[in-house]
Amino acid sequence: MFRIGQLARQYGLSRSTLLYYDRIGLLCPSGRSEAGYRLYSPVDRERLAAICSFRQAGLGIGDISGILRSSGGSTAEIVSQRLLAVGREIQALQIKQRLLAGMLRLQGQGGPLRSVDKEMFVELLRAAGMDDNAMQQLHVEFERRAPEAHHAFLLSLGISEREARTIRRCSVHEWQP
Repeated sequence: MFRIGQLARQYGLSRSTLLYYDRIGLLCPSGRSEAGYRLYSPVDRERLAAICSFRQAGLGIGDISGILRSSGGSTAEIVSQRLLAVGREIQALQIKQRLLAGMLRLQGQGGPLRSVDKEMFVELLRAAGMDDNAMQQLHVEFERRAPEAHHAFLLSLGISEREARTIRRCSVHEWQP
């Protein structure tokens, strides 16, 4: 039998995580010691290993709970849905990667053409599937990786010096600890 601290250390979790799992019924100890300490069996340990694997795959607690309660039928469906979601996340990241690489390439060639203004750039980003949060993240990454190029790029879009500085200031505050 394992005590809560031992089990937590084995899986790199906090004691409070295991207490939370107990509270929501995801992983309940098999017993208690005479002193009232939670005791986990090898079966409980295997269940925790499964929970940790599902968490690493990005599944939420609700999905994990459903998988562990089911007889296996819904497992494939839940994992398939997560796989599709990860695929969409990868696509979105690749779009951002291409946009950033293009911005840096354009900066190396003297900057983007004047025919691309702020409105057109925002429309392009929206057409690529980016929402406001994704656009903010793009500015954060651009500012983090190439602050001067970011500034020049913003100005090349016809954005005023004042607005460019505001965008950069917001971007810096997003990624600084």
